[in-house]
Amino acid sequence: MLKIIGIIPARYGSTRFPGKPLVDIFGKPMIVHTYLNSKKSKLLSKVIVATDDSKIESVIKAVDGEVILTPTDLKSGSDRVAYCLDELKCDIVVNIQGDEPFINSDAIDNAIEPLINDASLNISTLIKKIDDYNSICDYNIVKVVKDINDYALYFSRSPIPFIRDEKEYLDYIKKDTFYKHIGLYVYRSDFLKTFVQMPESQLENCEKLEQLRILENGYRIKCVFTDYETISVDTPEDLDKIKNFNK
Repeated sequence: MLKIIGIIPARYGSTRFPGKPLVDIFGKPMIVHTYLNSKKSKLLSKVIVATDDSKIESVIKAVDGEVILTPTDLKSGSDRVAYCLDELKCDIVVNIQGDEPFINSDAIDNAIEPLINDASLNISTLIKKIDDYNSICDYNIVKVVKDINDYALYFSRSPIPFIRDEKEYLDYIKKDTFYKHIGLYVYRSDFLKTFVQMPESQLENCEKLEQLRILENGYRIKCVFTDYETISVDTPEDLDKIKNFNK
């Protein structure tokens, strides 16, 4: 039986929002919401928070959670997750974003299932249909285009695909045309170790999207559809969205 572990990377020193994992949301630190919601997954054998900060460690341990302390100089969440694999043994690892406090456990399980069912897959991620024009134009929302077999072709902060005739945007929005990327990744453990050793790529640095490194190196990312909405807290202003979010 495959061993599947969820790891939530949580760095205290966010550039745009220092101390973000500990911000209070409905009476609990944000990272605690993410941890407890992830624990509801039926396919994860355990969930671990990977952090460089003792305060984050303390709030997770206060809810009987498991924590691995990681170096402060790790560059990305993927690096933090991969670091934990040195002391964990698992077949599949799920990188769960710590700044999505209301992540849905069913969505996590849906993202995992393709790697259980198809041994040829190395990585999967979640996408959701976009049905409003403002989201398409919002560079904070990462968009993805996919092929007919639901493999990612490209990720971008720009509106993709570009609709040449602007008046036709509304028609295309009604179709299955625009997709939002939800930054949850399911990896074969060995592939994640390979990925973090790859040099940063040109497109990755242009868009500041590390998943482009995978595509640029010729690997495929399976896109898994979800109807569940999530809210990513990237800046203090995003907390206003949380107040109106229907959990």
